[in-house]
Amino acid sequence: MTSAALGLVAVTASGCTANEAFFFDLPDPATAEGPIIQNLWNGTWIAAWAVGIITWGLMLWAAIVYRRRKNSNAVPEQTKYNLPLELLYTLLPLVMILGLFAFTARDQAELLAIEDDQSETINVVGFRWSWAFNYLDEDVYDVGTPGQPPTLWVPVDEKIQFELTSPDVIHSFWVIDWLFKMDVIPGKVNTFQVTPNKEGTFVGRCAELCGVDHARMLFNVNVVTRAEFEQHMEELRDLGQTGKLESERVNYTGERPSERTNV
Repeated sequence: MTSAALGLVAVTASGCTANEAFFFDLPDPATAEGPIIQNLWNGTWIAAWAVGIITWGLMLWAAIVYRRRKNSNAVPEQTKYNLPLELLYTLLPLVMILGLFAFTARDQAELLAIEDDQSETINVVGFRWSWAFNYLDEDVYDVGTPGQPPTLWVPVDEKIQFELTSPDVIHSFWVIDWLFKMDVIPGKVNTFQVTPNKEGTFVGRCAELCGVDHARMLFNVNVVTRAEFEQHMEELRDLGQTGKLESERVNYTGERPSERTNV
């Protein structure tokens, strides 16, 4: 039985779906841009599985065909050099790597294009160890602590521009179901646009090891209708959270400090 057949039997017996078995259960994208990442991920794994199956097959074939026969002292023909074979295993991986690079560069250029047609611009401040969200067009903000993760609100089916900043160390803004993350780097503004197209609550977290409370640097994302979004903006105004909050630090206990630090 070939390795491919053994793999198929194992997948069937385990009850895994094809997405779980071959693509490691990538979530269904919750943004209009998500399928670009999904297709790149799946295509990369298809290429990897094809190479793996061919490699495993050749290894098994060589082990069976050229095994030492019982009661035989015959030794297979020994070959020092095989120029066509050496060119093949040198050039073929190079072609594959260049192909993966080309597809990645193409998709990255599309994902990172800024078209200045967003309906909302949100400044995300990642700090040790939580998040602040400045809704620049609404002139309000929200902020969390490690003990009380904040919630980011965005309207569904509208393009949102995110501007990522940090006052201390490198963090990484990651919404899992958006299939997208980007580093938050001190002294640099990283920008991307995304169009959430599924309503609901999604999990976000920091994807860059940033210190002792990195594991608690969490946030949620509420993707809601425009009316619900505007209602929440009014609630932030009623709480007095107006203006732009550059940074707000928290201590080890997760409590907010008495003084706010703007940078």
